[in-house]
Amino acid sequence: MANLTEIRRTAARWITEPLKTVLVKSRLKPNNLTWIALAISIIAAGAIAANQLLIGGILVLLSGLFDILDGALARLTNQATRFGALLDSTFDRISDAIVFLGLLALFIRSEAVLEVVLIFLALISALLTSYVRARAEGLGINCSVGLFTRTERVIILALGLLLSPLCKFSILIVLVVMIVLGFITVGQRLVYVRQQTKGK
Repeated sequence: MANLTEIRRTAARWITEPLKTVLVKSRLKPNNLTWIALAISIIAAGAIAANQLLIGGILVLLSGLFDILDGALARLTNQATRFGALLDSTFDRISDAIVFLGLLALFIRSEAVLEVVLIFLALISALLTSYVRARAEGLGINCSVGLFTRTERVIILALGLLLSPLCKFSILIVLVVMIVLGFITVGQRLVYVRQQTKGK
C-alpha cells in the first residue's frame, strides 16, 4: 500500500514539476484551479452526453490535471487552507457525479440497461471509496491506502472514452473494471481502518 501511495506522489510531482514556474507566475489562486477543474468536468459531461467521446476523454484528463495542479499550487505558494482542501474534495465528488451523469444521458437514449446499471454501480463505488477515506480521517486516521483511487479512476475512464472509436465495448469494460477495483479499494480501506482501531 505504501508503495502505491509513493508511486502516486512521485507521478504527481513528475507532472507538476515542469509547471511550477508557470503556476507561480500565473498569479492564479489554488481555488481558481479547483473551479476550472469543475468547469472542465461539466463540459466533458456535455461532450459525453452528445456522444463526442474522444473530446470527452481529453477533457476528463484535462480536468484531472487541474485537480492535481490546485494542490500543487497551494503547497508551492503556501496557500494551503483547510477550506481549500474541503472545496477540492467536494468538487471532486461533483466532478465524478457529473461525468457519470453524462454517461448516463448517453446510454439512457439508447436504452442500454446494462450500461445504465453499471454506471450506477461505478458511481456508488467511487463515492464509497472517497467516503471511507473521509470518515476515517474524521476519526484521525490517514486512509490514503488502496488499489484504485481517484487518480486511477480518472485515467481509466478517460482511456475508455478515448478508445471508444476503436472498440465499441471499451466503456463497458472500463465500467466493470472501475466497479471491481473500486469495491476492492473500499474493502482495503475498511480493513486498514479496522487494523488501526483494534482495541480502541
